[in-house]
Amino acid sequence: MTQIRFFARAPEKLAVAIADKWNQAFEESGYPCSSFEADEKAGEWEAAIYLPSEEAEEFRAQLANALEETVPGCQLLEESLEDTGWVEKTLEGLSPVRAGRFIVYGSHDAGIAKPNDFAIMIEAGMAFGTGHHGTTAGCLEMINAVLKRSSPKNALDLGAGTGVLAIAVALADRIPVLATDIDPVATEISTANARLNGVGSLVRSVTADGFENRAFAEHGPFDLVVANILAGPLQKMARQLAQNTAQSGSVILSGLLPHQKTRIVSAYRQQGLLFEQALYQDGWMILLFRKPG
Repeated sequence: MTQIRFFARAPEKLAVAIADKWNQAFEESGYPCSSFEADEKAGEWEAAIYLPSEEAEEFRAQLANALEETVPGCQLLEESLEDTGWVEKTLEGLSPVRAGRFIVYGSHDAGIAKPNDFAIMIEAGMAFGTGHHGTTAGCLEMINAVLKRSSPKNALDLGAGTGVLAIAVALADRIPVLATDIDPVATEISTANARLNGVGSLVRSVTADGFENRAFAEHGPFDLVVANILAGPLQKMARQLAQNTAQSGSVILSGLLPHQKTRIVSAYRQQGLLFEQALYQDGWMILLFRKPG
């Protein structure tokens, strides 16, 4: 299936503001949107969102209006992307990402890791999660902090994408991790990446929409839950997520914008989870909760 990449070029702060505006508009849809440095010398960044080609016409005007409201006069650009190789082509221009003890890199940067790193090689394919997006990098930072002060026995990566977060936990603590995603392509990629990083026996990747799959009962409750999704779904699944968290377990939520903090914290407090910390990275917010023991 062909996708359309809509994008706009602007200085960093404006590009982040554009991505935030698009994320608010498409919060419930799940379309991937991000901002990133496109030209270091020119100080130019891009905000980009990827839509299926058959839906591009429907949302083109909405994207253009949101762009004009945020940065008047900024041009909405677009390009058609065929299924084959567009993610891999993008990855070739991305540098390794370091977050705490973790470093995430592609095969084009093999050998970049230092001896004490938890090095994660990711081949993205068509799944989300290369470590370069602020939500993923922020989750890695939070995982690093949680694992320094606790020793979970099992973990859940909800909305795993490429499996980078599941792999990070398995590498750092050598514990079993259930990695779930609604996309079967992501499940295949997550499985392959876990094997590539030597944790294939620890990471089980499952295609699952919600918590109805029996894998949750087989592996849970979980001492550590990481869910890098979007505010809408995270709010709706607060009760089930809390039920699948073990006593004294930690919950890391991401895919959130700063203005969504109050309603997400409220939703999870109502389920008995204690709010502990917020981390802000590249315009995104990562929240940490703990279930009382």
